[in-house]
Amino acid sequence: MFAGMRWARLRVTFELPLRRGAWYRVQDLGPLQTVVEVNNWSLPVPSAFLQVVDTPPRRWTVVPRPVGAVRIPDSWKRYAVCPSCRERVQLERRPSAIQCPRCNGIFDVAWDDPDVSGP
Repeated sequence: MFAGMRWARLRVTFELPLRRGAWYRVQDLGPLQTVVEVNNWSLPVPSAFLQVVDTPPRRWTVVPRPVGAVRIPDSWKRYAVCPSCRERVQLERRPSAIQCPRCNGIFDVAWDDPDVSGP
């Protein structure tokens, strides 16, 4: 079902219409530019800014609140991104797993992920 498919997410804060910590399906992977699918659109992204994996992500990504974020409440110091539907939830504690309020999936939290996890 997922043979040959890859997923990518931003490794850095960058001015792109991608949610930090959310995974996107890779359409074309190149050394300088990778094309990802965002809301049924193809978006070219510099490959150096992405983390690419060969298996579908199955853990919540922990993301520190970006400086200047406008769609995330000021009270959120960090949040988690659902690996299935990209829903964001506030993190107040350190749960080992979270049930997504949007898709109802239950996934472990990637506290050990050094690429995007904050303090």
